[in-house]
Amino acid sequence: MGSTSSVSTHTPGGSRSSTAGTPRAGWPAVVAVTLGIFSIVTTEILPIGLLTEIGAGFTVSDGAAGLTMTMPGFLAAVAAPAVTVATARVDRRLMLCALTGLLALANFLAAAAPAYWLVLVSRVLVGVVIGGFWSIGVGLAERLVAPASVGRATAVIFSAVPLGSVLGVPAGTFIGEVAGWRTAFVVMGGLTLGVLLMLLLFLPPLPARRVTRPGVLRGALRGAGTRGALLLTFLVVLAHFGAYTYVTPFLEQVTGAGPARITVFLLVYGVAGIAGNFAGGVLVGRRPRAAFGLAAGAIAAATLLLPVLGRGSSGAVALLIVWGVGYGAVPVCSQTWFARANPGAPEVASVLFTASFQATISMGALVGGSVLDRTSPSTVMVLGGVTASLMVVAVCLTGSSCRRRRAGVASEG
Repeated sequence: MGSTSSVSTHTPGGSRSSTAGTPRAGWPAVVAVTLGIFSIVTTEILPIGLLTEIGAGFTVSDGAAGLTMTMPGFLAAVAAPAVTVATARVDRRLMLCALTGLLALANFLAAAAPAYWLVLVSRVLVGVVIGGFWSIGVGLAERLVAPASVGRATAVIFSAVPLGSVLGVPAGTFIGEVAGWRTAFVVMGGLTLGVLLMLLLFLPPLPARRVTRPGVLRGALRGAGTRGALLLTFLVVLAHFGAYTYVTPFLEQVTGAGPARITVFLLVYGVAGIAGNFAGGVLVGRRPRAAFGLAAGAIAAATLLLPVLGRGSSGAVALLIVWGVGYGAVPVCSQTWFARANPGAPEVASVLFTASFQATISMGALVGGSVLDRTSPSTVMVLGGVTASLMVVAVCLTGSSCRRRRAGVASEG
């Protein structure tokens, strides 16, 4: 998940109201929220680099270990609207601190779990945190800094997403290789406690200002723009996480890469993701349909070609770069579509984006794990590529439909 400054750079309906603190006082709070999202993103996708170790530790298959990716997404999809609506009148500082404490608990529980089902319980807690923190936290920039700095603050907050891939997952993979996968979760728990301290120190009181009601969410779901954003997000996220969740088994079994090399590969992928995030942010503001289609096309090309060209390290890393650039642009493209479909309602757009994205992450991991247990990592990659190709087709059809509607309106005029 992620975005950039092209989204939510304004303060709909109330930039005058109580911007908490001056820009100088507000930036430490922005950094604290950013680190909160970084810890969430890293915790969520940490099992990708530790999948085979977790599976071996509990004598479960790689596909079953993939449930560590499936559980958080499904719970986040439910928690995004549920937590936002249920706590609509609760101070947002209190909510973010409580959710961060819950994330630390989840990490320590995973590290100490004597049985696999307790690991899954910890991932349920992670899902609740994702849905609640994202839906509340990503829209706080306008309340932490002056109106002129909201765009930059929003970009800083969303930069935590690609940074989680660049720094968090490779670092977690390295720690897991050196000291075991449990140690990686202990380190994440300690980092999260540090983030909690920063939130307590730097976040000002943030009494609830806008109330998101269930009827507002239902109304947004009836819009054609929202349904289009849901379809495109579903296809591309299903394609990506159905394949990427199991990239480590592919690199081990097909490419023949060892743990150290896989860590480097994931780092390179993450760096490419940062480039894709900012490139997508630039393009999506001018040509949202082209940006989304190109992102999906890059994912399709990389995953379809990996079984052929990814048998050697050079081919694998080249395709991972293409994949990283493509996926790096996906979150900002998706959120932009939701924001444009719901102008003036940033929290609604954030809830819909978070819920749909997280639900599809889980579905992708679940489907990919089922395919992996029955076939091979190469088949998982090919199916991911086919699904991403369907998303490219859907973007093209959406564009044709829009042009026909505009032509019809023009002829009536």
